[in-house]
Amino acid sequence: MKNFSNKKILFTLIGTLISYAILFGLMSAKVINSYYMGIITLVLINIILAVSLNLIVGFTGQLSLGHAGFMSIGAYVSAIVTQKAGMPLLVSVLIGAIIACIFAALIGYPTLKLTGDYFAITTLAFGEIIRIVIMNIDAVGGARGFTGIPKKTTFSIAFLVMVITILVIYNIIHSSQGRAMLSVRENEIAAQSMGINAFKYKMMAFIIGAFFAGIAGGLYAHYMGYIQPVSFDFNKSIDYLTFVVFGGMGSLSGSIIATIILTFLPELLRGLGDYRMIIYPLALIVLMIFRPQGLLGDKEVSFKIFSKLLPKKESKDREEV
Repeated sequence: MKNFSNKKILFTLIGTLISYAILFGLMSAKVINSYYMGIITLVLINIILAVSLNLIVGFTGQLSLGHAGFMSIGAYVSAIVTQKAGMPLLVSVLIGAIIACIFAALIGYPTLKLTGDYFAITTLAFGEIIRIVIMNIDAVGGARGFTGIPKKTTFSIAFLVMVITILVIYNIIHSSQGRAMLSVRENEIAAQSMGINAFKYKMMAFIIGAFFAGIAGGLYAHYMGYIQPVSFDFNKSIDYLTFVVFGGMGSLSGSIIATIILTFLPELLRGLGDYRMIIYPLALIVLMIFRPQGLLGDKEVSFKIFSKLLPKKESKDREEV
């Protein structure tokens, strides 16, 4: 079992490095133009947001509709720190993420005691309050937007942060804390009767999710060079929730695949004009009808898939060995 685990880690590492090398090589050779390079970078940032939201919604069972609010906090705080104080990208993004964590703790402490729709409505209200407050702060441009942000986010930085985010959340899920979060999702009352502090683990998931949302916001601000409050409205939170639901709540692989598909799909359908606004939601409706649990449900992409593709004779020989 340990040998299989080591092989799995090795193959994952090799696959990640190959993916990065191929994309970086194609970009350097101008095979992928700057337009699609930008979309790929946004995909990487969106993956950070999707997997962090999945920790809250999919693995802990708390419906949060304010993820874009934490993203906006990370974006604006990191942009201010970089522009006004001249801090490096890493420092400014971490500061923005920490401030997002503080807000998550302040919001989560009174609201995570609520259940069901009440928590969802509270997080929705928080996201809208943050957006309206930013719109009325002239120091960051108000409704006009914040300009002059140094463009420091590159494809390589976004790819590295995405990989770190996935690894951290994957390890959390497969730890004792992650199992406690899953038990809260399945049956909170039963989990509490077994001595699990449900509130503690809901707070943990909420704060960790907000931290990575803040990081994604900082990367987004330093990639675009310009941000405005409308970029972090309620619709943006729904987009990230759609990524999670489409891929499967409780599946990191599903969130990654869904984010790639749903970020590229509007661009691939752009040639159809206004019809793309019909095809995109129609695809979601069809999926929810025929596959309500999402693309992967709560399953993960595994190397066992490749073993199923091997001929039966070869598989039998391996079993005998």
